[in-house]
Amino acid sequence: MAVKIRLRRMGAKKAPFYRVVVADSRYSRDGRFIEEIGTYDPSNKQSMFNIDADKVKYWVGTGAKPTDTVKRLFKENNI
Repeated sequence: MAVKIRLRRMGAKKAPFYRVVVADSRYSRDGRFIEEIGTYDPSNKQSMFNIDADKVKYWVGTGAKPTDTVKRLFKENNI
């Protein structure tokens, strides 16, 4: 089982809003997930990104791999 930290798309058409979730890589993008650890709203000019850093450290410590986009968001927000 490969666990990933990735974005789950929510919101309306042409107005995306994302939740940062920990999920098994075999499940679909918006399907089943293990835990929700944050949110990301790119529609604002400042791109609101809220995350529980303690949970990120826990999941990365247990072997979860962030996707490229999530990794970029972590770097931008010093996590």
